[in-house]
Amino acid sequence: MKCGIVTLIGRPNAGKSSLVNALLKTRALIISPKPQTTRNAVRCVYNDDESQIIFTDTPGLYRPDSRDKLGIFLNDSILDALEDSDCILWLTEAGTRKLTPDDYEIARVLPRKIPVILAVNKSDKADPVPAFRLYDEIYTFAEKVAISARTGRGLDNLMAALMPHIPEGEAIYDPDILMDTTEKFMASEIIREKVLMLLRDEVPHCVAVMIDEYKSPEEYPGRKKLYIRASLITETEGQKKIVIGSKGEMIKRIGEASRKAIEDATGIPSFLDLWVKVVPNWRRNPAALRRLGYS
Repeated sequence: MKCGIVTLIGRPNAGKSSLVNALLKTRALIISPKPQTTRNAVRCVYNDDESQIIFTDTPGLYRPDSRDKLGIFLNDSILDALEDSDCILWLTEAGTRKLTPDDYEIARVLPRKIPVILAVNKSDKADPVPAFRLYDEIYTFAEKVAISARTGRGLDNLMAALMPHIPEGEAIYDPDILMDTTEKFMASEIIREKVLMLLRDEVPHCVAVMIDEYKSPEEYPGRKKLYIRASLITETEGQKKIVIGSKGEMIKRIGEASRKAIEDATGIPSFLDLWVKVVPNWRRNPAALRRLGYS
């Protein structure tokens, strides 16, 4: 039996969450075309007859300024995840382009004692060879693989490249466990995904989700529905008005889409009660970040 931890790293919007979903063959993580969708290092569990691999999905690494306390937290969580890895999977995109400061920052922070595999995503849309040559200039990789998370192309080759770097050992998680998270966290992520999908420009990135109350029929046998009361936290009154929308239409759309997704995920009829609150500059406020779970 083999068991180990593989941490994914890459620039924002490289497709890390989409890749984990493809490898697990289920929709475990939220995805969005917008960058910085992932805000927490989330562990997802892959099982087969001979191995268990814990894939740690991380936020996209970028260089925040000193005022961006959320960005600093996200980068710290990435560094912690990297140190706790048996193998690191650096994800980038196929095609001809230039290296960015974020690419150099990733190369700088990678632990030298841990093997790193380069996975060039979206190889169904562009030639992966230029990306292989480009990244060879800044790092020495244990393996390089061309993949497509969307079509599944190259995923068998990727798993074959990972296996030699996974140590022998007993499984850490029960085979029925898909994610090392709570139900409350999953609900907050689903709501945040709908915010990202339905709102435009910078506004979605200014929104955090706090689960104020979570009562399931399993915990409260008298209940027939899962009850969730959640707060959408914005930084300004203007953002709050956008989230609520004209005559409450936007918050209604967010609520309906979130409730349906939560019911699909849990299999339980649900009642979702959404509120919108303003916490000025919460992304720069360490106390506010702690209350929202970013600490």
